Amino acid sequence: MLTGRYLVLIEDDALMGNSLLQRLELEGAEVTWVKQAIRGIWAVRTPRRPVDAVICDIRLPDGTGEDIFNTVSRSITPPPFLFITGQGEIDQAVRLLRAGGADYMTKPFDTSAFLGRLTQILRPNPSVGLPAQTGISPLARQVDAVVAEFARHDWPILIRGGRGLGKEGIARCIHELSDRCSAPFLAVNAFRDDLPADELVAAFETISDGTLFVNGVGRLDGAGQHRLMDALENAPFRLIASCGTRIEEKAEAGDFRSDLLYVLVANEIVVPPLSQRGQDAVWLAGQMFKALNERREVPMRGLSELALTAIRDHDWPGNGRELRSRLLRAMDVATGDWVYPADVFPELNQEHLEVQSLSEARDVAERRQIIKALERTGGQIAETARLLKVSRTTLWEKMQKLGL
Repeated sequence: MLTGRYLVLIEDDALMGNSLLQRLELEGAEVTWVKQAIRGIWAVRTPRRPVDAVICDIRLPDGTGEDIFNTVSRSITPPPFLFITGQGEIDQAVRLLRAGGADYMTKPFDTSAFLGRLTQILRPNPSVGLPAQTGISPLARQVDAVVAEFARHDWPILIRGGRGLGKEGIARCIHELSDRCSAPFLAVNAFRDDLPADELVAAFETISDGTLFVNGVGRLDGAGQHRLMDALENAPFRLIASCGTRIEEKAEAGDFRSDLLYVLVANEIVVPPLSQRGQDAVWLAGQMFKALNERREVPMRGLSELALTAIRDHDWPGNGRELRSRLLRAMDVATGDWVYPADVFPELNQEHLEVQSLSEARDVAERRQIIKALERTGGQIAETARLLKVSRTTLWEKMQKLGL
């Protein structure tokens, strides 16, 4: 029933945890079992492979299932969550379903019923051989799998993430994989301060039965939001919108229609920043270098290993946009056949002129090493601590201090 599936079980009760683990493995699933909320967050947010479903107890020794779900949802599109709850926590479970959880079961429950509910919420298997679009990390592959699934339907979609993460490219990919691929794809930029509602209406008429992409939907004024909501009731087109990470704050302040927000967040893709995906930064740099190098009269040989290491370790606050800008400059200023770290990060040439305190330098170095170790272990705290040769308590304290 569950052959080839990867599940995360978050349950602190040893008896129930062992019972569920044995049955899930008997059904063919690969299971990661953790007993604490903090380990559950990392197991879901930075898994070693895409997670098909999460079975999560609501009451845990260091937090709640709600804490896990809300924390994960801020950075990625969460996999389906099946919450396990006691009688006194049903209100909390219902609240979680409204927030995007898949289902809940009340203790005690029949194992056969549990397996039936679990199989109903499993994330659809991504297509075999699905090419990498967002990246090669587990987080990126999760995004690509959701893109492939959403392309099969006509639901409105919200793509959420910071600037420079290729949200329009993801929208185009959904369009090209869908049945609407032969119809037009039209992008409207709501970041324009002078975008009138009439221009949005004209886009509705132009797009026909194609795909309309509204970039920065949270920037639409009241008239634009009204026209968009009205159009969605009988729209022949498919809407894909993008926004940053704080659109709920606008809705709470009354600057964005809550009913429009509910329609959009029902089918949401959250694109994690490159700061959480060092291996994707390296992969993306390779893709960009290849495309840029083909345009040169005298092609370069490639990115040096030192440059790739520096790219992987950088925080990338500007995401892919910053990466492309730095790479363009690096290829212009490089004096040989290879791109080196100082070509990509010219500030390295100034480091000898700047003096950091030892504390600041130590924090920067420790943050890079912790991120690298977490990526290597798939977010497993105990294994990360072992690699870094510190206790789990010390690692957790440093992660809190460094904003990880």
